[in-house]
Amino acid sequence: MISLIAHPFSSYSQKALIALYERGTAFEYRSLDDDGATYGALRELWPLAKFPVLVEGERRVFEATAIIEYLEAAHPGPARLIPEDPGTAVEVRMMDRVFDNYVMTPVQWMVNDSLRAPDVRAPQTVVEGRRLLDRIYVWLDGVMAGRTWAAGEVFGMADCAAAPSLFYADWTHEIPAEHEHLRAYRARLLARPSVARAVEEARPYRHLFPLGAPDRD
Repeated sequence: MISLIAHPFSSYSQKALIALYERGTAFEYRSLDDDGATYGALRELWPLAKFPVLVEGERRVFEATAIIEYLEAAHPGPARLIPEDPGTAVEVRMMDRVFDNYVMTPVQWMVNDSLRAPDVRAPQTVVEGRRLLDRIYVWLDGVMAGRTWAAGEVFGMADCAAAPSLFYADWTHEIPAEHEHLRAYRARLLARPSVARAVEEARPYRHLFPLGAPDRD
């Protein structure tokens, strides 16, 4: 049996969970909110204690993208998240990195800064985070003008990355109204059953969002 150590409110945990839900893969959900023993087990598996971590037998897989790649290779199913066509697969992987590196990363900069004591905050980090999000929002809006999903017309790994990234990015630095294609894509993601499930599981933890969770979504 596959087990996943994760936390419902974690963006990268949600990325892996969306993939599991989308594929209909059976797994044991070991939530880090259950008890201290799960966190202790995580540290034994991965000294950095970063999550999610997938465990299957002796196999340990860290990082949400690698987890999805592992599922596709070891447990092929009817819902492919990485296409067999090499060219399309490159587009999926590229967009996956775009959402992780250029949407979720600046969001994390800004969230982390808000958690620091006021006397050690780095305002320039927030400025740079907002600037990067503004630039990527413009680019993504253009890309999504001609697509239903991140890499085309089929939901895939890049959408698993996009859902939590855009969910929290819009809370952190709202997507401007003029980016109608990107906003419509975010709405499509939130309506997807696998994404909606992950969002609902995380709802009880919204008070933990240090910038203040908006009264929407």
